[in-house]
Amino acid sequence: MRTLFHLWLHPHSRKVRLALGEKHLRFEAMIEKTWERRTEYMAMNPAGDVPLMVEEDGTILSNSSVICEYLDEVYPENTLLGHEPIDRAEVRRIVGWFDVKFNREVTEYLVGEKMMKRFLKLGEPHGPSVRAGHANIHYHLDYIAYLIERRRWLAGDHITYADLAAAAHLSSIDYIGDVPWDEHPVAKSWYLRVKSRPSFKPLLEDRVPGYAPSTNYTKIDF
Repeated sequence: MRTLFHLWLHPHSRKVRLALGEKHLRFEAMIEKTWERRTEYMAMNPAGDVPLMVEEDGTILSNSSVICEYLDEVYPENTLLGHEPIDRAEVRRIVGWFDVKFNREVTEYLVGEKMMKRFLKLGEPHGPSVRAGHANIHYHLDYIAYLIERRRWLAGDHITYADLAAAAHLSSIDYIGDVPWDEHPVAKSWYLRVKSRPSFKPLLEDRVPGYAPSTNYTKIDF
């Protein structure tokens, strides 16, 4: 069976987990504590990060974008990238928005400071960074609403990697209860549609040791 090395709230790993679920591909999820820099893991992935996927034949793939593109090429049924070049370009653009821009402006400031910094015993959260994350998230939720008011899903008429990337980041922040859903009903409605899909269920079962999720984290409707 293929193996996916990941971390609990790591959004890029979550995107791949969702992709595998949407494509109905079986896999074993293994937690990899990247800060330990295990010799065996570093031999497979010198970058030392997650996600890392090992196929049944031993093929090793790293980097969430590489893995997702691979999955769509090898398992083209139920494409999550799109059929036409313009569709794929839009999916890639939105994935980049969340995996780079949102990650830098929100995820790292909130999950990184409020959860992982404490988990790794690296000190207290940096107040200005946390405040910046809280301020920045509104802009991104407004952007989701802007897209959804014009399309059924973020990149078009069908669910794609764009939706999975955005939901992966927001689900990580939702774990710590820092998504202001009530102020952004359109984005909330879209998120609940993604959250209700079978592929999302394993994410809702995640538990960071020593840190319980927010009240709404596991609720399909809240």
